[in-house]
Amino acid sequence: MAEKPSVLIIGGLGYIGRFLAQHIHKSNLASDVRIVDKVLPQLAWLPSEFEEACAGAKFVQADASREQSLPRIFDRADGKQFDYVFNCGGETRYSQEDEVYKLRSFDLSLNVGREAAKRGVKCFVELSTGMVYKPDSSPSKEQDKLKPWSKIAVFKLQAEEELAKIEGLNLVIVRLAHVYGPYASQWVATALCMARVYKALESEMKWLWTKDLRQNTVHIDDVSRALWAIAGWYTAGKAKWDDGKMGKVPTFNVVDKGVTTQGTMADIIGEVFGISTGFQGSLISTFAKLNLDSVVDDVNDELLGPWADLLAEAGISRPGPLTPFMEKELLKDTDLSMDGSRLEEVVGFTYEKPKISKELVEEVIESYKKMKWWP
Repeated sequence: MAEKPSVLIIGGLGYIGRFLAQHIHKSNLASDVRIVDKVLPQLAWLPSEFEEACAGAKFVQADASREQSLPRIFDRADGKQFDYVFNCGGETRYSQEDEVYKLRSFDLSLNVGREAAKRGVKCFVELSTGMVYKPDSSPSKEQDKLKPWSKIAVFKLQAEEELAKIEGLNLVIVRLAHVYGPYASQWVATALCMARVYKALESEMKWLWTKDLRQNTVHIDDVSRALWAIAGWYTAGKAKWDDGKMGKVPTFNVVDKGVTTQGTMADIIGEVFGISTGFQGSLISTFAKLNLDSVVDDVNDELLGPWADLLAEAGISRPGPLTPFMEKELLKDTDLSMDGSRLEEVVGFTYEKPKISKELVEEVIESYKKMKWWP
């Protein structure tokens, strides 16, 4: 394309959406960008460096799960259509009711997918999760067996399957490992908050299950670059893609090369915080498997009080999205283990941050301090 592509990012104030918008903005990759989110920038814990990329005239407040919002989301003043649509929207919180995921993830994906097909969008990128795979001893490739093991994944997989049926939709599916990086909430953040409490309590941080449990990761900078590379690859003609062998809908795992496990994280966290880390014996882990609800409740009861005390001592009244609260779905004895070689071989993508490290984790904590979230 002689002209740079025009871009629509649904859920553009979410964690991945904002970094994608910033990557496009910084590298001047698009002719026009529109950020759509149901939350206003002022309420989205948006660090100052994202304001230029995500707020102002680029931003449209709309709920993409409602059909009546679609004209506001897709219509442009010049009457042209967006070239790329990235669907970074959807419910990211765990332990919600099925109805919430159906409306905010499944319905939202189908709404914007149908509209993108109707308008002839050149590439529609749907973000999904590696939790859709049936855990196996070897890392999951894109065509391996599917058996979603979190509620988010159940509805994401349904969305993948229904989007694939939409006539004329130029669809790509991207399945992500645990995404971490500056300002990250969720999985890595929870572990860091827990470690901060254990440091304050001067006690050992012990993980359930084993050090070999795989918790594959990918840095947000690589995710942003990968999403852009995939859209460009698709619109340039999908080089090296073989429908017969690989399936009709191009699907890519985005996961670093570090094969992150609980042991990897325990070592890094031990080093960063100067605490001892270890693993519960098989007896406790077996008990936990049978009584996961009560085990999770006990851990949360143990940590939330001291965390609140740490925040109070530090004078932090708005800790942002950070909490040591442990979600049961994330504490399952299930491997998140993915093979990311297809993205490298087919798209020619290279990871700039091929594995999680002490330095990258320290960078995450520094970003929390900058936002005054960190006690």
